[in-house]
Amino acid sequence: MTLLAVSKTRSAGDVAALADQGQYHFGENYLQEALDKIRELADRDLTWHFIGPIQSNKTRDIAAHFHWVHSVDRARIAERLNAQRPEGLAPLNVCIQVNVDAEDSKSGVALADVPALAARFQQWPRLRLRGLMAIPRADAADGGRDAFRRLAMTLSQLRNTMPALDTLSMGMSADYPVAIDEGATIVRLGTALFGPRPPKASNPAV
Repeated sequence: MTLLAVSKTRSAGDVAALADQGQYHFGENYLQEALDKIRELADRDLTWHFIGPIQSNKTRDIAAHFHWVHSVDRARIAERLNAQRPEGLAPLNVCIQVNVDAEDSKSGVALADVPALAARFQQWPRLRLRGLMAIPRADAADGGRDAFRRLAMTLSQLRNTMPALDTLSMGMSADYPVAIDEGATIVRLGTALFGPRPPKASNPAV
């Protein structure tokens, strides 16, 4: 299992301090903030994962600077990442983001639509489909267990025709024990590793 340290809003110094303790996988949600850290820490052998929503105008930088993307939820984004992945780099590792609880407030592919999108990855040689990612309802009474289980079942079904798929990116600081119990291969932890995020600075009085 891979521990992914979610370093959004954290400084490059915070990332470096965790890397000094043996953490090498870091997840970022905000592209410009991430690019600044990637450049500042370029001398370190770190693996960078993009885990935030993807806008079409951001795909070129994501394709060029990240090793993994966990939030591909439509073919158009995958097509752009494939076309813009530099030839000198290994194929970009991709997880399809699944809206496992069909929440209007979240991005992601419906569970029923996952097989069709997954099948299209054969058209994109600069991408390597690794598996699925999901964020269950925050208020789930079972701690997300049913959602994690349904995601794992979907991956298992996909593996009947795509046996190389090996990744379930699921579980965060509040629910990772349940996710691990249901088969997570990547857990995404922020506050559990870095501590509470500092409050956003309020606007100064004018």
